[in-house]
Amino acid sequence: MRKTAASILIVDDDDDILFSARISLKKYFTSIVTENNPKKINNHLTKNTIDVVILDMNYRIGFEDGKEGLYWLKNIKEVSPETTILLMTAFGSVNLAVEAIKKGATDFILKPWTTEKLYAAVNAGVELARSKRKNTQLETIQEHQDKEFHKKTEHIIGNSSAMKSATNLVSKVAPTDANVLILGENGTGKFVFAKEIHLQSSRKNYPFIHVDLGSLNENLFESELFGYAKGAFTDAQKDTLGRFELAKGGTIFLDEIGNLPLHLQSKLLTVIQNRKVTRLGEGKERDLDVRIICATNAPIHKMVDEQTFRQDLLFRINTIELNLPALRERADDISLLAAHFLHKLTQKYRKKINGYSNEALKAMENYHWPGNIREIEHIVERAVIITDNPKIEVSDLHFSTKKIDVNLGGSLNLEDSEKILIQQAIQKHQGNISRAAKDLGLTRAALYRRLEKHQL
Repeated sequence: MRKTAASILIVDDDDDILFSARISLKKYFTSIVTENNPKKINNHLTKNTIDVVILDMNYRIGFEDGKEGLYWLKNIKEVSPETTILLMTAFGSVNLAVEAIKKGATDFILKPWTTEKLYAAVNAGVELARSKRKNTQLETIQEHQDKEFHKKTEHIIGNSSAMKSATNLVSKVAPTDANVLILGENGTGKFVFAKEIHLQSSRKNYPFIHVDLGSLNENLFESELFGYAKGAFTDAQKDTLGRFELAKGGTIFLDEIGNLPLHLQSKLLTVIQNRKVTRLGEGKERDLDVRIICATNAPIHKMVDEQTFRQDLLFRINTIELNLPALRERADDISLLAAHFLHKLTQKYRKKINGYSNEALKAMENYHWPGNIREIEHIVERAVIITDNPKIEVSDLHFSTKKIDVNLGGSLNLEDSEKILIQQAIQKHQGNISRAAKDLGLTRAALYRRLEKHQL
């Protein structure tokens, strides 16, 4: 018989009872812990995830009123609300046990017990604890999910050899639990591919949690990703799950991982390497059961050479590396994408438009698409809104024709190029950070970091 993965804590001042209960349960559950001093209950609860506590009602000789049991019952409920509490009591204390159930205990076990009844009560308690944790996870997901999580994922569209190669790799890697690193320019569909890997995996019925590391405040990194305990900092009013715990059983997608500072990379590496997470302000390690997918538009291998990205972290996240082609490298797919977005957007805006003129299609196929798929959707949306023609014409398409004149004085230094591009983007958009960031293919947070780096 295969043991159930669960942690059971038995608390009683009678060592014979502890020994007997442990012998009865150890063949059914993976972890049985015994404790004869109720004052040490909190140590067990804070160090480990306890599914069920079997709690005696009386601990002092001559006192049979059960007040100590009720006290520790209340304590367990406060410290670990998802833990199931079963009471052990003698036959004459059934009324007391009923009172305790009204105060939060799940069931009671009469002494002496039979192994069958003890197992049935504990097994039901384990299932209840798991159900509570799952409900907490789902409730927190509902509270904390950003709009992008709920947004319907675009289909992967394309018949080019580059896209067929990418989708073929997805079909091979999705059924595994291998960590995947998705590389590609902004707008190439990294989020869409990450979601597709999740949907083709055995984890598809569990959460898909998207974390934009580029926009995550450094000071909130640990609390957001790893969670925090009540009282860990001023505004920590309750125990809160981090993104890793929210993704339990499913997939966590760490987007823009190339923007993560070195000192935070080491913290992420520890979690990925050990497959355990510790909430801020708490000492208890919690096991992680998540699939990890990362993505970046940064030249991450070059960053390793420059020692701005940890090589050991790269080894951990790129068991499989998926490179997404830029739209200019898959020109055969432009007409397919244009048709897809036209169909989608004419429905959204309730307009009847019968395709594109030949000239418009040719113009789209000849354009270099620096913003990739995101840009083609933007241009088609604008055309659908403004056109009065039965078909989309060239005049309806607003391509970005202005090229930035980058004068480097003969220098091809990457840092110099980045600084000048940022300066010209801010100048072009008259100091509007949001528009400049969008033009550069960055988040506002990522652009602010680069402004600070270049002292602009």
